[in-house]
Amino acid sequence: MQPRVTAILVAANGADHLDRTLDALAAQTRHPENLVVVDLGSTDGSTTDLSFGGSAELLRLPAGRPFGEAVALGEREAPPAVADEPVDEWLWLLGHDNAPSPTALADLLSAVEIAPSVVVAGPKLVDVDDRSQIRAFGESMTRFGRSLVLVQDELDQGQHDRHTDVMAVAAGGMLVRRSVWNELGGFDPALPNVDAALDFCVRVRLAGHRVAVVPEARVTSAGPIEEFGRKRVSESRRVRMHRQAQLHRRMTYSPAGALWIHWLMLVPFAIGRAIGHLVAKHPSAVGAELAAAFAVAFGGGVGRSRRVLARNKKLGWAAVEPLRVSWRRVHERRTTSRDVELARVEDAPIARASFLGDGGIWVVLAAAVLSVVTLYPLLGSPALTGGGLLPLSTDVARLWQNVGYGWHSIGTGFTGPSDPFAAVVAVLGSITFWSPSTSVVLVMLVAFPLAAMGAWFAVRKVTTRTWVPVIGAALYTIAPTLAGAVTSGHLGAVIAHVLLPWLFLAVLEAHRSWAWASGASLLFAVVAASAPSLLPVLLLAWVVSLVVGWRRAHRRVFIPVPAAVLFLPLVLAQVSRGNLLAVFADPGVPSATRAPSAFQLAIGQPVPDWSGWLPTTSGLALAAWILPVLMAVFALPIAVAAIGAMLGHRWAVAGAALVVALLGFATAFAATHVTVTGVGSTTTIVWPGSGLSVYWLGIVAAACIGIDVLPRLAPIAGLVATVLVAVTVAPALGAFYLGNAVIQPTSGRVLSAYVNAEAQANPDVGTLVVEPQDDGSLAVSLERGQGSTLDDQTTLDSTALTLSRSGTQLATLAGNLASRSGYDPEPALRQLGVSFVLLDDASDDTAAREVHDRAAGAIGQNALFTSIGETTSGQLFHYEGDVDRPSTGSAAAHATHVLYLVVLGVVFGAAALLAVPTAPRRRRATSNVIEAEEPATTFDEERDE
Repeated sequence: MQPRVTAILVAANGADHLDRTLDALAAQTRHPENLVVVDLGSTDGSTTDLSFGGSAELLRLPAGRPFGEAVALGEREAPPAVADEPVDEWLWLLGHDNAPSPTALADLLSAVEIAPSVVVAGPKLVDVDDRSQIRAFGESMTRFGRSLVLVQDELDQGQHDRHTDVMAVAAGGMLVRRSVWNELGGFDPALPNVDAALDFCVRVRLAGHRVAVVPEARVTSAGPIEEFGRKRVSESRRVRMHRQAQLHRRMTYSPAGALWIHWLMLVPFAIGRAIGHLVAKHPSAVGAELAAAFAVAFGGGVGRSRRVLARNKKLGWAAVEPLRVSWRRVHERRTTSRDVELARVEDAPIARASFLGDGGIWVVLAAAVLSVVTLYPLLGSPALTGGGLLPLSTDVARLWQNVGYGWHSIGTGFTGPSDPFAAVVAVLGSITFWSPSTSVVLVMLVAFPLAAMGAWFAVRKVTTRTWVPVIGAALYTIAPTLAGAVTSGHLGAVIAHVLLPWLFLAVLEAHRSWAWASGASLLFAVVAASAPSLLPVLLLAWVVSLVVGWRRAHRRVFIPVPAAVLFLPLVLAQVSRGNLLAVFADPGVPSATRAPSAFQLAIGQPVPDWSGWLPTTSGLALAAWILPVLMAVFALPIAVAAIGAMLGHRWAVAGAALVVALLGFATAFAATHVTVTGVGSTTTIVWPGSGLSVYWLGIVAAACIGIDVLPRLAPIAGLVATVLVAVTVAPALGAFYLGNAVIQPTSGRVLSAYVNAEAQANPDVGTLVVEPQDDGSLAVSLERGQGSTLDDQTTLDSTALTLSRSGTQLATLAGNLASRSGYDPEPALRQLGVSFVLLDDASDDTAAREVHDRAAGAIGQNALFTSIGETTSGQLFHYEGDVDRPSTGSAAAHATHVLYLVVLGVVFGAAALLAVPTAPRRRRATSNVIEAEEPATTFDEERDE
């Protein structure tokens, strides 16, 4: 019976390949009887001038239609065989890039003639430009339906030519008996992009036929089927197409009894796999995984596919089981790919300096010793107070209640968003869950060594000599801003200073992997939350990194997302108040900060006391005008080295570091002119030390580059600069011994023991705290339970432009209690829930003493109060009357709080999973061969029979 072949050529914007494919068809030693060209909406002019006559014709379909639909149209329009002639009809499926070798069709027909049970034959697909490279040769799938190419991207040396029987072949170059094509309904319309040929061949096998590859027949291929007619396929789209095809086939092939189980588990499994993709640093697959699951679960098409399969199925799944790929083979393939990738990574250039061998570990240990000596009084302390610090809540659950949008019990209480720093505090407190306040002590103790470590790695990134990072680490560790922030209790500024070098490194490396990019996003969020004044410079640096590294900006573009989630509620709240600048207010306890001059900022001084030298030398008459000169001289070596770096061959890197320093200086200078936080009866500036940390990092990096390019005098210059900076900050480092430290160790108790005992039974007990001010006024606050804690603080309260109704009521109550008047305080005491009044001790100022004595006399003589006596914080009075239980917020506020925590958990959980380092991910293209464990009979065996 004479075979009759109809070639169906599908073209979709194939101008680069179509002419070559048509020429190859014309050069066949065995010509097809008919040719049908189906154009899928080509816009590149490749089919505009095509015209055929005789047994060839041109059909057109709109763009975007699948390959299988084009083949089905071509088959329907192909001329049928003459009815009175016994003809064996075949379809030869080709894409515009499938140029066959001259004997390809002859070889395919010869193979099916000697093996009548073979109804589908596939050629060896080779590369368009290099025909010695195998693009694809046979297809199969795993036990769970994942499709695999048996031989891919491998040099063709004939090593696989003995393998003939396979589970499936690719669509490009497939020769299929026309009657079988029509009987099985062609390609599944539910598989428009990938695995259509695999699914068809599986149905061929289950219908009792065979599928084979013909190694002698060669056909070119420009890429996988998912790229057919497309200029580019994103990784996310590629993953979605393959996963959707796999899930569709799984639903189609599953037994009827297990179908509902598979359907119910589609979405839950997709969520689990999405988390796995995050852990594996493959975020582009997360959305693709979920989209594929929903498309299969609710998109339809499975029913039709199952009916077609059931109608033509004659054999059980045991017929294709020997041709599946075993997990042992899959594991071998993955192991080989991983070894190749690891070898590639290990061949990368090694670091210029070793942390353990080139002084890195020693400078960190020296910083640890410095920390112990400087902060020795804090060792063993469970909590800290003073400056911007207070103890944390003793319950971890309470820490997280103060995160996000909800009810805040500070003052008279209000509903609103918390500071982003509350999330940082909650994480720190959760680490030492048995004693949350201990985490703050640990942060202060490890600040110096961690700053040294981060600076060492950051400087190593921009220098070449092995000892220069040691100089940079020492200079950054003894920065005046870090010493000042530690001793004055600016916890957020300390955290920002420590993390800035790590953020610098992560942003630089973000283009390399999702782990670095996600780490940068987490560091960005923590630094911004700890020091909101750095938001402008951080965002500007992020934009610059996008512009400079625009080719790989897809990883850096998401860096600010976690920070945006943290800040958005607070920004909206402050905008609604008309006080946008309050977003930059320092988190924590508001503390008065004096503004340094521009000259002091230029030499790195965050406060005007010259790092403690001014109070230390207050007895010297000439100190006031000598100190500025000395400080300028001490800062001169590092300034000269930084500016001199512009004269070296690495001037571009040094210039970038100096630009960063300039931005940090501008941030610090602007902070001294922003007064949005109320402290008692006055307002205070934003802490400029955070901006100076950026300034100091840029100066140190530029100075180290300058020292790195110096000749023999480089070590001496670095040592001199370090020693002079150490002299500059010596009083700040010795603040605890000189009595100048603002922070102090504490037992963790904020109010008196009497109030604490009452709070054990009534956690909502209210204490009215009245603090005499030096200007003769009173500062008033309302404490709940055991007193305010660091996690209670919120800038919405400290930056409020006006008093609320309850705040006005509280101020009126305190003012009348502190003076003899006819005011009846009982209604206000009851409504505000005040059971105690604490009159703080006054300073040595005359006005403060006078207002203190007047308030003590007025409250003490009020019959409503019982004097408890003097406490460590001041004079305590007890109100014996009944008080109302304070509000804890509405149900809507609680629901919003929970929802916001869930959003934070999702965003930061995903970023944390991505930030966890893993082994290098396997490349999509592999060069391994996977063979069936039990190959079926070969052509030779069937011919012998």
